[in-house]
Amino acid sequence: MTDHLPLSFSFELFPPKTPEGSAKLKTVIADLAAREPEFFSVTYGAGGSTREGTFETVDWLRSQGIDTAPHLACIGSNQDEVRALLNRYRDQGIRRIVALRGDLPSGTGTGTSGDFRYANELVEFIRAEHGADFHIEVAAYPEYHPQAPSAMRDLEHFKRKVEAGADSAITQYFYNADAYFAFVDSVRALGIGIPIVPGIMPITNYTQLARFSDACGAEIPRWARRRLEGYGDDLESIRAFGHEVGLRLCRNLLAGGAPGLHFYTMNQSGPTLRLWDDLGLTA
Repeated sequence: MTDHLPLSFSFELFPPKTPEGSAKLKTVIADLAAREPEFFSVTYGAGGSTREGTFETVDWLRSQGIDTAPHLACIGSNQDEVRALLNRYRDQGIRRIVALRGDLPSGTGTGTSGDFRYANELVEFIRAEHGADFHIEVAAYPEYHPQAPSAMRDLEHFKRKVEAGADSAITQYFYNADAYFAFVDSVRALGIGIPIVPGIMPITNYTQLARFSDACGAEIPRWARRRLEGYGDDLESIRAFGHEVGLRLCRNLLAGGAPGLHFYTMNQSGPTLRLWDDLGLTA
């Protein structure tokens, strides 16, 4: 079980697409790293679309001595490609992987290519190839995966990932703490004891957040959506209200026994660090 384990705090980044974005990200990383998180994760685009950018970001983080957890998505990949990636990361001293099914690139339909269909198959492959060399993180969905036919089927998918060898999980972002606690209770009832760390998305841009949430199935509570809509283009008010929502959520999660927090930074340090500092997490 997860009782008495130290809390885990981590930050997620995505690979920048321009030289200017790369320069900005290094400043952001320096600001975030000063808080001494357990690790930074680095995303991997649909179908490996940001592969080189992911490599560059991971390489730079490792050159700075920062513990890094690359995302590894299996959709569209064959075993030889995944094996080469794992060997590369092992040789860099990376000991944590975020193992995901991943999204299909837009326009490719619903079929899949490659040797893996689901994340549990990727987790099983990593364990078969490398034993306990990597700490494997997997995804969890407190409000259930948008493509799952039912809540129970989604729980069964999650259980398969754990049985394949996952060490811990990071959730999709959400704004309803009760959804997280209900999900954890359901998982524990299945005999699953791995840590499930809540994913936190600071609210800074309502239009962007609504687009993300509609795509991934994360619910913005009606009361919060109406308030955010009411602010229109008033970004200062949106960010102030968003900070209050995020701060209350984080406090409720930690008070209720969550094993840590994973912040989706969107390559910005300010909103995440404001939550971090107001929560009193500063090292």
